[in-house]
Amino acid sequence: MGTDDGRQWREQRQRAVRAHAEAAERQRADEQAEAARLVAEFAAEAVRRGLPTTRLVAHGQNGHGRYRTPLTGWYVDRARTRAVDAEGRFYLLLVPPSLRARLFGAVPRPSPAPLVIGAGGRDGESIPLRALLDRRLAEG
Repeated sequence: MGTDDGRQWREQRQRAVRAHAEAAERQRADEQAEAARLVAEFAAEAVRRGLPTTRLVAHGQNGHGRYRTPLTGWYVDRARTRAVDAEGRFYLLLVPPSLRARLFGAVPRPSPAPLVIGAGGRDGESIPLRALLDRRLAEG
């Protein structure tokens, strides 16, 4: 009787863990979809307002070096490490330092935008994505 109880408990626990993981994945997907919508709306509004785009530059992940990119768009933070291109894709402009990237430039890939920029960071400063994008639009 003890073995059946242990097996049932393990199965129940596995179901609970799977349900929790599925719920977390649904929430993550919903947040990414909302963030993608906000970024696309920002790009459309920036184009509508005629905000000039700029050639985006990536920075080394180690804090050293600047790397040319083929991207044009708008920086959305003061550190110039986050940007949106004219097609409405979000970029984190941090790349691994390399001689090849120094010589030929870097090609950052779009990444999912977080709904809260800086959440969980050590400095404790975070800002909602919507507020960051609205501030960038207001700055012109």
